Parts: sequence; C-alpha cells; structure tokens
Amino acid sequence: MNRILNIGKNLIFLTLLFIVLAPNLAWAEDTVESNAIAINTVWILIAAFLVFFMQAGFALVEAGFTRAKNAANIMMKNLMDFSVGSLAYWAVGFGIMFGADKLGLFGSSGFFLSAGDPSTGEGLWQFAFWMFQVVFAATAATIVSGAMAERTKFIGYLLYSVFISALIYPVVGHWIWGGGWLSEKGMIDFAGSTVVHSVGGWAALAGAIVLGPRLGKYNKDGSSNAIPGHNIPLAALGVFILWFGWFGFNPGSTTAGTDLSIAVIAVTTNLAAAAGAITAMITIWIQFGKPDTSMALNGALAGLVAITAPCANVSPTSAVIIGAIAGVLVVFSVEFIDKVLKVDDPVGAISVHGVCGAFGTLAAGLFAEEAYGGTNGLFFGGGIGVFFTQLIGVLSVFAWVFGSAFVLFMIVKKTVGLRVSDEEQLKGLDISEHGMESYAGFQIFTTEN
Repeated sequence: MNRILNIGKNLIFLTLLFIVLAPNLAWAEDTVESNAIAINTVWILIAAFLVFFMQAGFALVEAGFTRAKNAANIMMKNLMDFSVGSLAYWAVGFGIMFGADKLGLFGSSGFFLSAGDPSTGEGLWQFAFWMFQVVFAATAATIVSGAMAERTKFIGYLLYSVFISALIYPVVGHWIWGGGWLSEKGMIDFAGSTVVHSVGGWAALAGAIVLGPRLGKYNKDGSSNAIPGHNIPLAALGVFILWFGWFGFNPGSTTAGTDLSIAVIAVTTNLAAAAGAITAMITIWIQFGKPDTSMALNGALAGLVAITAPCANVSPTSAVIIGAIAGVLVVFSVEFIDKVLKVDDPVGAISVHGVCGAFGTLAAGLFAEEAYGGTNGLFFGGGIGVFFTQLIGVLSVFAWVFGSAFVLFMIVKKTVGLRVSDEEQLKGLDISEHGMESYAGFQIFTTEN
C-alpha cells in the first residue's frame, strides 16, 4: 500500500514539475531558435559588408593597372556600378533572380523588394538576404570596368550597368541559385565562379570586342605593345582588399553563421589564392626571367575566382591544386587574349574572371568530395555526370551572357555611343569625361603609350 502511495506521490510531483517547467522549456526552445536567426542574420550582413568592401579593391586594382590620366574615371565607374546597380537590382533584378520560377528561366515576383515585410521574421530575412545578393550583383558589374578601361564613354557605361544588374546577371542567378533549370540539374556553383565571375568576364569580353583596343595598343603588323599601369602598389593594395573581402564572399554564401562549414570554406579559399599567386609568379618568371608583380597579383585573384564554385565541396588539398592550375592558366590566357585574339583587356579581367571562373566551375565536377559537400566529382568516383552538368552550365551561361552583352553594347554603340574620340583618349578620361585630374599639380604625360 505504501508503495502505491509513493508511486502516486511521485507521479503528482512529476506532473506538477512538468506544469511548472513546460513554459520554460518552450521558452528555451524559442530562445535557441531566435538566437540562431539572430546569428544567421548578423553573419550574412557582415559577409555582405565584406563583399561591399571588394568594390574598393576592384577600384584600386583597375586604377593601378591603368594610366594616371584615367584614374578618376575608374573610380567613378566603380562608384556608379554599385549605385546604379543597387537601384536596378532592387527594382527588377532581385525578383528575376529569386522570384517565383517561370519555366526554369527567370523569376516573376518580389520586384521592388516586395517580399521584405518588416513585420515578420521571414520578411526581415529578405532584407538581409537582398543586401547580401546586391553586393554580388555589383561585383559582376564592376568586373567589366577594367576590361573596358581608358576608352569608354561614361554615359554608355552607365547604361550597361543598369542592364547587367537588372537582367543579364539575374537570369543566370535564377538558373543556378534561384531554382532554375541548372539548379534542378544539380549544378555546383557554391559562391559564384560562374554566376558572378564568369558573367562579369564574358560581358567584359563582349564589351572589349565591340569597343576596340586603346590607341597605341597594337601595331600595323598586329604585334602588341605593353601599356604599363601607373601605380602597382595601388593595385597590390586592391588585391589584398579583394582577398580579404573574399572571406565574406565564399564563407558568407552559407547564409548561416550556425553552419560550421564556414571554417572549411575559409581554408579552401585562402589556400587556392596562395597557390594561384605562387604558380603565376613561377610561370611568368620562367617565361620572361622576372617574377612580374602584376601577374602574381592576378594569379592570386585567379585562384580566388577558381575556388569560388567548389569552395564548399572540395578538400584543402584539392583547393591547392585548383588554385595552382588557375595561377598557370591565367598567365597563358592573358597572353592568348592579348596576342592571338587581339582583344585589349588592360587589367586581365577576361582571363581572371571569365576563363578562371569557367575552370573553377568545371573543377567542382572533378574534385568534389562527398565528405565536404555531399557530392563526389569525377576524380572521386562520382562519374562523368556531375562534370557534364558543370560543362553544360558553363557553356549555356557563356552563350547567354556573351550574346546578350554583345547585343547590348552594339545598341549602346549605335545610340549614345560607346567609345570616346581619339583626342579624348589622348587627353585622358579624367579631363574629357569628368573635367578634373586625379593628380592635380603633377605632370601627366599624354603620349599614345
């Protein structure tokens, strides 16, 4: 009898304890969830701010690799890339990229950030997510600035910035990140070797072809003349800023501070950049007998661009291999585009972002490991299917971006004009386009070279 009474007392005690603690348990669960939301929101915003700082890096790289008489023009184009691009992406681009899917090709809702309702947690998240995505759109747009430097009309460039941010880039983004047809195929492009960098690189190729080379770049016999940049230390500082910003670019693409894979992604990102800088230096050293600073800087960027797609899917060892190959590839690509294709790209943007972005995307289909991202590439027993999907993605994005950008630049050329006059080019775009000098009080030579 006493045993039954004791059991009854224990049951009553446990029931009362549950009644008392249940609200606290629910509160604790809610607290964990709300903390996770807060951590993820803060993380994605910090990552967005790091990627925004990459605009400064691009501006410095492009200004340093070009001549002093065009430095203010470079700064203006980078400023307007983000300013014009932000409004275009807010109004149209974000909806095309992440809106309700239409035929796997584009989104059709969420324009003017209409999904960003501040009264709900989900709506607030849309604001944070948009902030992270708009800095990626700006990166794709600003890549083109360097390849078209020193001879582009400012008004023509502004028109281009609107269309790449509102249409060209978002369509690709929807295909791969927004639930479109390449996403359905399982294409790997974690942080945007293709979505961001190849989009910028292929648009740069189209723009440079339509625009034509700078005065004095090519001789009548087709040989190429070097036109040195005016400030390599400035370019080097830009590369370091870009390298720093990439730790927001790649790890930030988890969009979750609670996802501890950000540590692996940071490691693969850093190793690829380091390997790219070293192999580019060695390659150019062997070719010309000197460890050229500008090529080593581009080698670091090549490694960063190449690892951007597979950064969450490969091991650190594979990241070193991918970065090392990209460092060699960028050297030969720069020379091929300059001397064989006769396309004038003052900063090597086509090679760094277009070619190495394509290579990095293909590398994801080769080096991916299930232990890192859940998928095995060709070299780790995954078969040819993953690589073939990557190849389809690379080719289809090239066709869309190069084709649409070429048409866009031709329209701009036939309407407001794309190229400045020879006289304006000789004076420099700082004076002819903006009525000012970047280095007032210094003597700036305005020869053809």
